[in-house]
Amino acid sequence: MSNASAPSLSWWGRIQRWMAGGTLLPEERKHQMLRDMPLLAIDLELTSLDPKKAKITSIGWVEGKAGSIDVSSCYYEVVRASGDLEQSPVIHGLTADTIAQGVHVRDALKKLSQYAHTHVWVLHNAGLDMAVLDRVMAANEQQMENVITLDTLKLAVYQLQKQHEVLPPNSATLTVCRQRHHLPLAPAHNALDDAMATLQLWFAQYYSLDPKGTMSIQDFTHTQAVGCRNLGKIEN
Repeated sequence: MSNASAPSLSWWGRIQRWMAGGTLLPEERKHQMLRDMPLLAIDLELTSLDPKKAKITSIGWVEGKAGSIDVSSCYYEVVRASGDLEQSPVIHGLTADTIAQGVHVRDALKKLSQYAHTHVWVLHNAGLDMAVLDRVMAANEQQMENVITLDTLKLAVYQLQKQHEVLPPNSATLTVCRQRHHLPLAPAHNALDDAMATLQLWFAQYYSLDPKGTMSIQDFTHTQAVGCRNLGKIEN
């Protein structure tokens, strides 16, 4: 019997993820057609771009599928926060009193958790928002496993890199990405408005790449816009 130990699951998972183009999707999800998958566009308004210290001041989301947006599913909440909020309240049109009276972040995340396995989440800059969610959920002893995400920012970068060796400044912001796809100007700095704008952008990006609707979510992993991760405190 060899003294060498078997490779750890985390090590093997990293190898599988590398072989899959950076994202290891659950087997039962990878061959689903993107056009058929329920989507949840999410936006967080944050006090900082540093995921290690950013606080959530508001959260908004809306559901969609196959090019349609379900406006009846719109959700928006101001989240209670204290301490140094930097310029976030001013930028996002919130007052200190409004934030102080907001819902506890734990309650907002509990509502969000019902979409962890039923929907693919759509975000603009998923890396930032998911890192913040991961940290905040762990702090509140909450968890979500195998959350699949689509990042409209990364998809924009993928498309831009086909045309530019060096990306133009600010070319991947939500507003500029929407302009590039001839979408109308959308209100900014409100979590629900930004979630709605992000979902509209995703539909435009998706149909520019897959007009016939024949691609699975696995087919999109080469763009680096597809992610799958655990959030919060995951028990072994």
